[in-house]
Amino acid sequence: MFRFIGLCLGTLVRLLRARRSLLLENLALRQQLAVLKRRHPRPRLDLLDKLFWVVIRRFWSGWQQSLIAVTPETVVRWHRGGFRLYWKLISKVRRPAGRRQTSKEVQELIFRMVVENPTWGAPRIHGELLMLGFDVSERTISRWMKRASREPEPAQRWLTFLRNHREAIAAMDFFTVPTITFSALYCFFVISHDRRRILHFNVTKHPTSLWIVQQLREAFPFESAPRFVILDRDAKYGLEVPAAVRSLMVNPVRTSFESPWQNGVAERWIGSCRRDLLDHIIAVDERHLKRLLSEYIRYYHEDRTHLGLGKGTPDRRNHSIASGRVLSHVRLGGLHHRYDWAA
Repeated sequence: MFRFIGLCLGTLVRLLRARRSLLLENLALRQQLAVLKRRHPRPRLDLLDKLFWVVIRRFWSGWQQSLIAVTPETVVRWHRGGFRLYWKLISKVRRPAGRRQTSKEVQELIFRMVVENPTWGAPRIHGELLMLGFDVSERTISRWMKRASREPEPAQRWLTFLRNHREAIAAMDFFTVPTITFSALYCFFVISHDRRRILHFNVTKHPTSLWIVQQLREAFPFESAPRFVILDRDAKYGLEVPAAVRSLMVNPVRTSFESPWQNGVAERWIGSCRRDLLDHIIAVDERHLKRLLSEYIRYYHEDRTHLGLGKGTPDRRNHSIASGRVLSHVRLGGLHHRYDWAA
């Protein structure tokens, strides 16, 4: 730093000296530089030395004739390096220019909306994102939609079908219960998807296709049949049961092989019945099991709350708001209870 200041002061002093004296001094300095270059062919220049030649290049046209330590190309390279360094620092300080990148959260949200809503286009998704407070252009959404998979999962397609037609859908299924004599009883039931009501049930030791047809007639009397009935591919149904379902003006919907999740409402009721009742009793015979199932279905309809119904019951149990003493009502011999406010 002191050398640079001394150089600047020396330059100021030389501007005030006579021309002849400057020429002689210049000649003497050049001779000494030539000797120095013979001893040190490649002298080391620090940052201030490089800055000096970059600056003087802008104000003196004859700077190239005075170069001895370095070549003109080296000075030009220094200048270009300084140019790049300057704009690099400017770019870090200023706000980045160009299109703003779409965040990962918005990308995943666009993909999710495309999969969950196959019929939606970019304007609809753009409107939903604006409602959520995301400032994204519609053109950007169109670009990201091209990268999303529009084919929903099979489970999602099936679930959408069930939700849109639940008022017109019923399901039927079998489950077995062991007896005290180690024989098996077959329980048949029909459940409605709308309010999860058990429309019909019965118990038998020897289920046949004709017996199942009779149960369907009892389950849907007086043209009360739903539009669709979901059933699996159990061999007990044979050819007679699907034909009988069609004769009732009902469309039978067969599930895939080994796909109980496609009849999820019926399967969940079987699980609830086992956990709430069958895992705690031993069936003696058909009559005993039928009585227990009748009591359980009554409890299921009137008292038991359901997650799928928003913690309500199939028979729409009223919410009571009162104060005082709470009464306990025994259900299923004490396996379960119902609680109400005392009148």
